[in-house]
Amino acid sequence: MNITKTTLLRYLIGTVVCAFSAQTISAEGTKLPYWKDIQTVAVNKEAPRTAFMSYDNSGQALTGKYENSPYYKLLNGKWNFYYVDAYKDLPANIEQPGADITWKEINVPGNWEVQGYGTAIYTNQPYDFQPSNPQPPHLPEANPVGVYQRDIEIPSNWDGRDIYLRLEGAKSGVYVYLNGKEVGYSEDSKNPAEFLINKYLQPGKNSLVVKCFRYSTGSYLECQDFWRLSGIERDVFLFSQPKTAVQDFEVVSTLDDTYKNGIFKLDVNVTNHTAANKNVTVTYELLDADKKVVTSAETPCNVSADGKNTVTFNASLNNVKTWTSEQPNLYKLLISLKEDGKITEVIPFNVGFRRFEIKPIDQIAGNGKPYICFFVNGQPLKMKGVNIHEHNEATGHYVPEELMRKDFELMKQHNINTVRLCHYPQDRKFYELCDEYGLYVYDEANIESHGMKYDLRKGGTLGNNPEWLKPHMDRTINMYERNKNYPSLTFWSLGNEAGNGYNFYQTYLWVKDRETKGMNRPVNYERAQWEWNTDMFVPQYPGASWFESIGKEGSDRPIMPSEYAHAMGNSTGGLWAQWQAIYKYPNLQGGYIWDWVDQGILQKDENGRPFWAYGGDFGKDAPSDGNFLCNGIVSPDRTPHPAMAEVKYAYQNVGFEMTDAAQGKFLITNRFYFTNLKKYMIVYELKANDKIIRSGKVSLDIAPQASKEFTVNVNGLKAKKDTEYFVNFHVIAVEPEILIPAGHEIARDQFQLPIEPLKDEFMAGKGMKAVKNGDEMVVSGSGMQFVLNEKSGIVTSYKVNGTEYFKDGFGIQPNFWRAPNDNDYGNGEPKRTHVWKQSSKDFKVAHTSFADNTLSVTYALPAGNQYIVNYTFGKNGSLHVGCDFKAADIKAEVPRIGVRFRLPAEMNQVAYFGRGPEENYIDRKAGTIVDLYKTTADDMYFPYVRPQENGHHVDTRWVALSKKGGKGLRITADKTFGFNALRNSVEDFDSEEATNRPRQWNNFSAEEIANRSEAKAKNVLRRQTHINDITPRDFVEVCIDMQQQGVGGYDSWGAWPEKWALINPNQSYSWGFTITPLK
Repeated sequence: MNITKTTLLRYLIGTVVCAFSAQTISAEGTKLPYWKDIQTVAVNKEAPRTAFMSYDNSGQALTGKYENSPYYKLLNGKWNFYYVDAYKDLPANIEQPGADITWKEINVPGNWEVQGYGTAIYTNQPYDFQPSNPQPPHLPEANPVGVYQRDIEIPSNWDGRDIYLRLEGAKSGVYVYLNGKEVGYSEDSKNPAEFLINKYLQPGKNSLVVKCFRYSTGSYLECQDFWRLSGIERDVFLFSQPKTAVQDFEVVSTLDDTYKNGIFKLDVNVTNHTAANKNVTVTYELLDADKKVVTSAETPCNVSADGKNTVTFNASLNNVKTWTSEQPNLYKLLISLKEDGKITEVIPFNVGFRRFEIKPIDQIAGNGKPYICFFVNGQPLKMKGVNIHEHNEATGHYVPEELMRKDFELMKQHNINTVRLCHYPQDRKFYELCDEYGLYVYDEANIESHGMKYDLRKGGTLGNNPEWLKPHMDRTINMYERNKNYPSLTFWSLGNEAGNGYNFYQTYLWVKDRETKGMNRPVNYERAQWEWNTDMFVPQYPGASWFESIGKEGSDRPIMPSEYAHAMGNSTGGLWAQWQAIYKYPNLQGGYIWDWVDQGILQKDENGRPFWAYGGDFGKDAPSDGNFLCNGIVSPDRTPHPAMAEVKYAYQNVGFEMTDAAQGKFLITNRFYFTNLKKYMIVYELKANDKIIRSGKVSLDIAPQASKEFTVNVNGLKAKKDTEYFVNFHVIAVEPEILIPAGHEIARDQFQLPIEPLKDEFMAGKGMKAVKNGDEMVVSGSGMQFVLNEKSGIVTSYKVNGTEYFKDGFGIQPNFWRAPNDNDYGNGEPKRTHVWKQSSKDFKVAHTSFADNTLSVTYALPAGNQYIVNYTFGKNGSLHVGCDFKAADIKAEVPRIGVRFRLPAEMNQVAYFGRGPEENYIDRKAGTIVDLYKTTADDMYFPYVRPQENGHHVDTRWVALSKKGGKGLRITADKTFGFNALRNSVEDFDSEEATNRPRQWNNFSAEEIANRSEAKAKNVLRRQTHINDITPRDFVEVCIDMQQQGVGGYDSWGAWPEKWALINPNQSYSWGFTITPLK
């Protein structure tokens, strides 16, 4: 692989660079408007460069805040705005200062569709402007345009300086005018557009106009899986530099072979925008965290009139403090220019010393070859990652710094150490915070042409169409040049889901050439798959078995899925199974969960109730992929999903293994790579049920990637009635760390000791009588009355000492159905297993009998199985429910096997001994521990953007529901069960039952709209439901399950839960529980 790449680099890179350099970015000579011309990617735009600010002195510069520079002016705020649905409807002179325009107002930044203009559209793969049969570069003539206007004044202390306008992000085809004159054009919406504006300015007020076309030829490369929105979506500002100034700089800050000493190189490009030659002095200083200068130098630089020059500095530093996610040590670089002995400009930037390598290790894989691994500072890291889109529930794509900080705080506190930027570069503040907080960044070019598919032939993928080379190169270079110096930048990505081919071969070669001379960061691309133009294999959505197989076999490059564990709705099942393989094999180096945040837009319904909107909620018959953009592990308001507990556990940096239960021996592994575990406190507890009987604290000196045996005293434990023994571990931060407060739990685990509890057998009572009364079988005696309607098959009454426990006759009844989650819909389960929904209502009772204080009810299920429920009546109103599910020859897996009933709403106080506090499922429970929890039925609900199954808890020993300080019921498992206790019914969360809501139609063509079929959509297409469709009922519905199947999560369009998380209908099951009234 290396030989191939070296050969290609040697013979092709010069051709690629020269070819691209020869292409003008101007549209001069073309008759097409810029937004229709493939080859016009920018007009009069400054070359991309590092994002930096110019300051007067080092005091200002060391703050690192743009607003502390006298040469920075932010233009965010209220702007005038004019919108049309088609560009031909624009007033001809709208960019002129004296134009008679009836302006409205809009907030900048912020997408206009979220502010009442145009239609917000969400599609996943298709182009929103041409979902079917796209024909690039054709664009709709009904192309919406938003025109922004505001007056600006240039500060007087900027006289004699170069003045720049910078749009950090605007979508899609963006024209800029000053005082009626065209300044320039740009269409890479996720990279800055910078314009030198001196010649367009006039004294006093100046009219600035930004005209944004919703669609441009650039839109064909911006087919990402997110809201298709428009307008100015990042900061807009002015800044100025001296006429002779730093144009750009490049930092190489790596390590020698000891990984202790720093190698520093700095190239500074100086430009002279005057008519005279200039002699300046370029100085740099590198300061440590204590602001002590660790190295510095200066050199003269002669720059010819209207010319440029580059100076280079080199230095070696002994025993540097390195940058990693665990210890993000930063140095501050100050670059200064002096003219005639006076400082004219100071530019700060953060520097981190780190070294990236891909190389073999000594361990041999199954293929007989050494494992190949990616190293940071000499260590083969595991990347514990998540994908992140720019999303703000209030503004669309505009994410202010405080929201970024909130995201990073949540990430760090849940053991996430890396982010993939899907599928475009983020705002410069994002990278600065990653530098500061310690997150490895997987940067990605703003390129996705998913709507064109991947066919390499003409008319297929744009990635193999040479006519589109220039836009591909432009976007790649824009990303690289702005972001090349960030310490957190760890991987480059050429784009996402845009096919492979000629254009990506060229962009790979360009970036690789720069990196081999610089930081040597890996260059990756998912669609390259195993081809030569990706340094790592970065597939999407593998399952646990694939990880195990490829890990065991080995690979010719490191493996790190760019997307996995699709977290749509109630998901993320199987994550721990995936990470068990990742921890096991060295070539498996982590991956990036899809994705961070549900992309719901906050709206209010006609009654003022808030909800999060998704695709299909705006416009009429707009193209839509529904709620497929709600795949986060946090909600739009950044509330963590329950699955976040599983993520934290899988990603935690301390591992525990019970090696000898009888002797209380455990192996504790330090999964950190650069941190000794002794800086943390390990708290251990020996518990009898929820009671701590022994505990202690210890600080263990365990080096990174090492393990140590630890013993917990478990002597003298004896089997007792209803008593289980657990050993719990909690790893606690002793001192505050970046974004992690002292006392924060960074890791935990739980182990049940093999001491079986003693149990009393349920004792049947005496003297109960059964009397038939029409359709009812009434069993009574000893202060209890129990009524079964033999026709409906439902227990309608359970009354003890005059207290009725079941609400409105909705008592115990079989239940095999759950409200389908998004993964269920994705793999076709609602239709495939519909028979189990039918089996959960309109029951057919085949037989009833009463003998020996036991009422036996046999149900004949539509699936062909029999379900036998035996009610045995005990003392003091207690009731044992024994259930037998009989095997049948049917293929449809069972979503759950259980019963349900309803209690009065006031019985909403819940206590349970089982896994919690977060909801959990059979395939998503490793991050929750067994303990005693107290909550309410109201609080057990989790508001997924699209309502679905929620609130389940597995491995439950007992659950009690009661009135506040009053009567209730305790349900105790024969072994364990799962349960839900919510203020809503299963049907309330079942999309199919929301017949007042439309289907999630795709609307990808007029033909598709005309031929909608409700019959074909039934149990296939979700309905357009939201959290405002869920109103608490006047009951608590309790579901008690032998088991509910797993939620799945490897993907949301076909993957099933693991086999061990499914329920086979061809097998018989017996289970039970006891109901006891609480006084």
